[in-house]
Amino acid sequence: MSYASGKNAFGISDRSGFRYRLKDMRVEWNGLKVGKDEYEPKHPQLTPRPVRADAEALRNPRPDNPEALTVYVGIPTVEAPRLERVRMVGKVGTVEVSTT
Repeated sequence: MSYASGKNAFGISDRSGFRYRLKDMRVEWNGLKVGKDEYEPKHPQLTPRPVRADAEALRNPRPDNPEALTVYVGIPTVEAPRLERVRMVGKVGTVEVSTT
């Protein structure tokens, strides 16, 4: 199949509907065939850069200190106030709370 070419080949702009020489028309990034004065290149923000994951793991990690970590359990840092015996009476029954 042969196509028209040369100075008598015209095309219609997809954006404005104006007639342009076919050799002067350009295809945009979205597929529209437009005239040379209507052409708009693709904006860089439409194709963002690929995001790479941050490196979090270490290759062959080693501890800084070979000694074991000592954890103290059950030593109070602040003395808790002592509560007295509290007796509550309700409609259902009796409740006693002791903190000794």
